[in-house]
Amino acid sequence: MLIRLLRNQLRSYQRPLLAVVLLQFVGTMASLYLPSLNADIIDKGVARGDTAYIVHTGGWMLLVSLIQIACSIVAVYLGARIAMGFGRDVRATLFGHVNRFSAREVARFGAPSLITRNTNDVQQVQMLVLMSCTMMVAAPIMCVGGVVMALREDVGLSWLMLVSVPVLAVALGAIIRRMVPGFRLMQTRIDTVNRVLREQITGIRVVRAFVREPYETDRFAVANAELAATGMRTGRLLAMIFPVVMLVLNVSSVAVLWFGAHRVDSDAIQIGALTAFLQYLMQILMAVMMATFMLMMVPRAAVCAERIVEVLDTDSSVVPAAEPVSELSTRAELELRGVRFQFPGAVEPVLRDISFRATPGTTTAIIGSTGAGKTTLLSLIPRLVDVTAGAVLVDGVDVRELAPDELWRRIGLVPQRPYLFTGTVASNLRYGNPDATDEELWTALEIAQARDFVAQMPGGLDAPIAQGGTTVSGGQRQRLAIARALVRQPEIYLFDDSFSALDLGTDARLRAALRPITAQSAVVIVAQRVSTIIDADQIIVLEDGGVVGVGRHAELLETCPTYAEIVASQQTAEVAA
Repeated sequence: MLIRLLRNQLRSYQRPLLAVVLLQFVGTMASLYLPSLNADIIDKGVARGDTAYIVHTGGWMLLVSLIQIACSIVAVYLGARIAMGFGRDVRATLFGHVNRFSAREVARFGAPSLITRNTNDVQQVQMLVLMSCTMMVAAPIMCVGGVVMALREDVGLSWLMLVSVPVLAVALGAIIRRMVPGFRLMQTRIDTVNRVLREQITGIRVVRAFVREPYETDRFAVANAELAATGMRTGRLLAMIFPVVMLVLNVSSVAVLWFGAHRVDSDAIQIGALTAFLQYLMQILMAVMMATFMLMMVPRAAVCAERIVEVLDTDSSVVPAAEPVSELSTRAELELRGVRFQFPGAVEPVLRDISFRATPGTTTAIIGSTGAGKTTLLSLIPRLVDVTAGAVLVDGVDVRELAPDELWRRIGLVPQRPYLFTGTVASNLRYGNPDATDEELWTALEIAQARDFVAQMPGGLDAPIAQGGTTVSGGQRQRLAIARALVRQPEIYLFDDSFSALDLGTDARLRAALRPITAQSAVVIVAQRVSTIIDADQIIVLEDGGVVGVGRHAELLETCPTYAEIVASQQTAEVAA
């Protein structure tokens, strides 16, 4: 998965990558040439007292060093740009792909996991790309070149390389092999911490209302402790790497000096060549260490790449048509024909055999007990999920055959839990229509009974809104969400229990203000409160996912026991209140 992700996302960086390889090659070869020049200075300059040769060769060393420094700087700069561009591209690809998910895929992965995959996981792979450009490319060149240059200095000591390099590689490989499961588990633990933290922050009011702070503290402590324990186990293995490397390096240095001294004594090698051989062995072992350090990053990056590719390989269950209908000729008329919906793996369908028509200028209300499938039914219209049988038609065209933009352009949705984004009142309202004027925004706010409280906010339309709309009350949040849909001026309005947080007076005024605005549109309202839908042109009563009654209020009171029971229960509650 890692190779596949890198191959796909780095395809557009082929030229910079080639430049990095060339620069690292030149810089590494320059680095390998320096010990040889140093050996010549010792053997041919210092030993013979030839000052001119020392100065001349020293000048070459300075030039080679400058070349090496310049190549390294440019290579690191290009590598950093490639890595940052790679991270940007992967995040953008992942974000765009997740945005095409239906509610089913989002629920499958979970929001905390998707956030982790688009941040922490991408960062791990991005770091691997950066280190590959700066270290991994140079390591094999350094290793092979170092062996060649060391043999050039003295073949008699080459057996030390045959011992030191494999010992270091095997020891580090054994450590890294044990680290892989730890890295995989660590990413899962990070997901868990993010999920718990997200739940606690989002539900802070519930936590405090039920005095559950100690319980939530313990729950976070458990998740945090599990992550820390996994990190400690992996960290202990990580901590073993550098002592092992230093042990092999130091033992190798002692061995070179020990056996090299005997060869110097027998005139088989000169002091300068011995010094160069020692430097080359150190460079080879450092190259192995760099490669090992990279291999240490590879397992975690591979786990992260698997998680990223898992998301990218997941296709949305809501698939656009191959040749979509991109334009409708008339104002939208909504029809559900024999609709059935069942979650994957579920025993019973959530909705079954739902049929009704909503024409422009009419209001269709959907009511039923909790769990009857009202919100799921409304989600089928904008294709948040797709039907498993039957069809949802807009202007006689199956929504699965419509271009998504064309479908969404005609729909104004006010969800059950209205969500406001970080920004201002105006920026949130312009989600419905980016080109809306301030006058149009104020008109929408007035219809939604929100003008008064927005006018009193500091800045009016420019008043700040916090993430999720936490700076306004639940009723204000609902009215702003309704205003956002009104700014869009759609042909189909979908209100998913969007008046539940409003008092009866505000509810009545808002519905009265909506009538002239929605006179040419089809309106579908999901509601729990009978007073909200009492004037609807048709009321659809759901029970256990099926339609048990269709008609107007007075008609259903006589013909539908379920509806009569709902009305009676609410009247009893009002009397009791």
